[in-house]
Amino acid sequence: MYTGGGGVHARMLTGSVTWTDGMAVLGESGSGHEVVMDGAPAVGGQEKGARPKELTLLSLGGCTALDVISIMRKMQVPFQSFRVDLEADTAEGHPSVFTEIRLVYRTEGEGVLREKVDRAIELSQEKYCGVTHMLNKTAKIVVISEVNGERKEL
Repeated sequence: MYTGGGGVHARMLTGSVTWTDGMAVLGESGSGHEVVMDGAPAVGGQEKGARPKELTLLSLGGCTALDVISIMRKMQVPFQSFRVDLEADTAEGHPSVFTEIRLVYRTEGEGVLREKVDRAIELSQEKYCGVTHMLNKTAKIVVISEVNGERKEL
């Protein structure tokens, strides 16, 4: 861990990615979890795992979902189901970065107040989700909240 720079402490994440065969690799996180990644068949992949860019999109969904779930629990929102659906457009050519990402937060439950759900989403987007803050440097992020089937763009 870096401790220089006037007492600034940074948390370091670690991991490794090891080639297994063809275009498949095995990623292992510093916390000991594994994920198989593979290239598209057009570049020699064999459908053994998700594409790295797909995992980036899922990382965004996971980061913001965990924030929103935690905040809604603190706000005592009585949700019975919660899901984040994600779509991303990519740039033509290389590097093929995300240009627009659409997040649809779907919350269901009797007695769920839209104001609380929307506030939890806003807090995740504006303050807590580090993956959002990394990706919004290159991509427009469109946020939609759907509470018991009623949609609203935030």
